[in-house]
Amino acid sequence: MLDLVFICFIAYVLMLGLRRPFLWVLLYVYIDIIAPQRIGYSLITELQVSLIAFAAAFGGWLLLDRKEGSRFSLRQFLMLLLLVYSWWTLQGSAFPESAATKWDWVWKALLFAIFLPLTVTTRARIEALALTLVLSIATIVIGTGMKTVLGGGGYGNLKFFVQDNSGIYESSTLATVAIALIPLVAWFTRYGTIFRPHWTVSVFALALIFSSLLIPIGTEARTGLLCIAALGILLLRYTKRRFAFVAAAGVLGLTALPFLPASYYERMATIAQPGGDESASTRVAVWEWTIDYASRNPMGGGFDSYRANSFTYTMPVREEVGNTTSVQYREVVDEGRAFHSALFEILGEQGYPGLIIWLTLHGLGVVQMERIYRRWKGADDESEAWISPLAASLQMASLIYLVGALFQGIAYQPVMLMIIGLQIGLNSYVKRLESAKGTFAGSGPKQAKLSPSAARAERLRNAAKAKPKSKRAVTA
Repeated sequence: MLDLVFICFIAYVLMLGLRRPFLWVLLYVYIDIIAPQRIGYSLITELQVSLIAFAAAFGGWLLLDRKEGSRFSLRQFLMLLLLVYSWWTLQGSAFPESAATKWDWVWKALLFAIFLPLTVTTRARIEALALTLVLSIATIVIGTGMKTVLGGGGYGNLKFFVQDNSGIYESSTLATVAIALIPLVAWFTRYGTIFRPHWTVSVFALALIFSSLLIPIGTEARTGLLCIAALGILLLRYTKRRFAFVAAAGVLGLTALPFLPASYYERMATIAQPGGDESASTRVAVWEWTIDYASRNPMGGGFDSYRANSFTYTMPVREEVGNTTSVQYREVVDEGRAFHSALFEILGEQGYPGLIIWLTLHGLGVVQMERIYRRWKGADDESEAWISPLAASLQMASLIYLVGALFQGIAYQPVMLMIIGLQIGLNSYVKRLESAKGTFAGSGPKQAKLSPSAARAERLRNAAKAKPKSKRAVTA
């Protein structure tokens, strides 16, 4: 029955896309995040639904969709460069089979992120893409939050839609993405046009934000707690009453403490004392090995080069005998441990050239969103007031992702690559808007400066609005 529901929904959207090809782009976003082919049991598992949606999105844009406003940006070029370079390092990989498995999904994620900005050329499309991202993640987050509230959480015990701890369904990755999208969820409560601001939208958004905050608790993902802290710090910039905000956050945190399980406290304690946890201890050892490996292989070792690592580290082991607890240190030999950091993942696999490309890609996004936020801050017109807050939301999403990526190997996470595509689309849209209004790029004023002809037209419009319509108006 579940398979039939998925198939009917996908077929319905494919038919709608014959008139609105952009819907096929949104369909691929939905399928790539939710992965219904992994949730189903029979028929849908045999269908290449992801490939069908992928081909429809590209073919629909190429053959049926309008190309007005499509442009190729510097950040798209950087992703293309990273794609080509990753393919080049793949050729010399020491582990060709596992490297080919990772390449099979990485090239699709990068190629789609490169293609995505060419399709989001209007406000409606930008918002539709953002909404699809939020609701697709919400499908997972809401169910996970409900299980957490009902007591089904715990590290490695919280079950998602699939029995596979990979991709967006990996606990730390889901926690990072869920927290990163919270500012975007809040944006829809004020500036959405598909679902207009309404108390029902606000209630749903608050419930979704609450569920997102529960993800790090239900999964006991330490990275999620760091992402929540990063979100709180970033929000201080946009909060007028900062002391009240900090006090409210503190009260909320203290109120939640009695309801947290003991296992959560024990796992979070390893953040301050990583040497007491095997998972945390191996990360430092892997990072040291990666730096040494990159010094010997500066161009990178290809995907999954971590499989070559082998190291020894010392770890404390606590033994309880009656009321006495003793701590003994023993050496642990480990090998083939994952990078556990996007920075070291890129460094080990694509070397220093790949790391420079990756950092530049994300750094430019933060800078571009800051420029848009500052330039359009304070815009009064409804058609422009949404731009600055959206830029701020996307900037916070990137920064929170980068915090989470410091401790996870999610350098090519598809959802965050889609966020990059959304940022590029917004930046291109704003540039076209500024060009139409005759702005001077790089000046950074809050209000756009009009060209002489546009300024004259604006003065005529204002004069027409101010002109009295009757003698009674003059007398009054």
